[in-house]
Amino acid sequence: MNLEDVRRFCVSLPEVSEEPHFDLWSFRVRRRIFATVTADEAHLHVFVDEDEARAAVAEDPVAFEELWWGKQLRGVRVDLTAADATPVFELLEESWRRRAPRRLVAARDQRVRTPDEYSIAPTKRRSQ
Repeated sequence: MNLEDVRRFCVSLPEVSEEPHFDLWSFRVRRRIFATVTADEAHLHVFVDEDEARAAVAEDPVAFEELWWGKQLRGVRVDLTAADATPVFELLEESWRRRAPRRLVAARDQRVRTPDEYSIAPTKRRSQ
């Protein structure tokens, strides 16, 4: 997957904006950051709880690694060239849910879900 896949998915979530954040780009819901993109655009930082982060790393340690800030596990660092779209989109939505207001999450949960919820026609993986 690549950064364009990430962008398409993130902006499909309610009230998401993409804004600069120091030397990174961030995805925000109502000004609250739920993911950032590194300056080289090869990695994505997704802010999820410790259990979610550890599960992602255990599932695919090539694509995901634990993201630490000091002594706190804050989420996962995603290698976009190694990651499949579906687990990344799931992590992004989980992070969005943690940062979005409850009313916004409830409104999203009320809509009809499609079977291909996480398939926003990702582009092919880049050659490594």
